[in-house]
Amino acid sequence: MIRPATPDDAEAIHELVRLLAEYEREPDAVLTTPESLRVDLSEAPPPFECLLAEVHGRAVGFALFHETYSTWTGRALYLEDFFVREDARGGGIGKALFQRVAQLAVERGYVRLDLSVLTWNTRAIDFYVAHGGRAVDDWMRVRFEGEALARLGSPAP
Repeated sequence: MIRPATPDDAEAIHELVRLLAEYEREPDAVLTTPESLRVDLSEAPPPFECLLAEVHGRAVGFALFHETYSTWTGRALYLEDFFVREDARGGGIGKALFQRVAQLAVERGYVRLDLSVLTWNTRAIDFYVAHGGRAVDDWMRVRFEGEALARLGSPAP
């Protein structure tokens, strides 16, 4: 079953986020907590949406996404995180979850679905390409965080 997550699902989402971080070789990078996820999901509107894939009541996968905006094309959906537990892979859960995200994008009139994938994650890349995705090679992702963000965001002297 695939269903929208609620604030009561914060623990399950956090567990899946931690598993994803471990898979992506960044186990210490998760700063969110179940409580922060619960608070964010309780906002009206929340800063993100999340779909949970469940098998026999157990959360085995999730897709966390939010709306973005392109001045060229308008509204779009950004898939921030997408993960299926290793022991639940290979049975179509990931495909069904991914298709549901795409259905939401189409239903809402979004012109595109964007995501980022690690260059070493060939299994994920193959999955996205097999479903019609294409690499956008002429763009480089840039991030400001930690000290760099604090320095940039400090008031000018």
